[in-house]
Amino acid sequence: MGTRLSARTRRLTRLGLLLALALIGATIKIPSLLGTPALDAAPGYFAALVLGPIDGAIVAAAGHLATAGLAGLPLSLPVHLVVAGLMALAAAVLGWLGVRRLPLGAPAAVLLNGLLAPALLSLLPGFNWAFFAPVVPGLLVAAAVNVGLAAGIAVAYRGL
Repeated sequence: MGTRLSARTRRLTRLGLLLALALIGATIKIPSLLGTPALDAAPGYFAALVLGPIDGAIVAAAGHLATAGLAGLPLSLPVHLVVAGLMALAAAVLGWLGVRRLPLGAPAAVLLNGLLAPALLSLLPGFNWAFFAPVVPGLLVAAAVNVGLAAGIAVAYRGL
């Protein structure tokens, strides 16, 4: 008699595998002035598209924290926690729009992650737009690479 895994066990297993991929992706850096952009977000975006916005948000936030930790938390732990929240939001938006098969999902996630997040961070004490303006191009490229990679794999995975 075969053993069937519960839905909860399958979900936790998938999340664990995607979190491991996010950690691996955190070691693959995308050149930028900031030093933290990496392929850590692609598993989160993939999770958002295939498993749903909540799972995608969890993986994306954890992936950013792994990348920031490996880089030595260059913006401080509180700022990286804010960034992780913004990464979670970008993944959730992608997942929410992607589930509805709206083509706005990928551009929205790229703009949220690469443009809106640094704009919001520039409002924090000790930061300003002059600090983040030079890193925006690198963040936009990293966001586009991560979203594009995740979307391409999700399309192949789902057979869309």
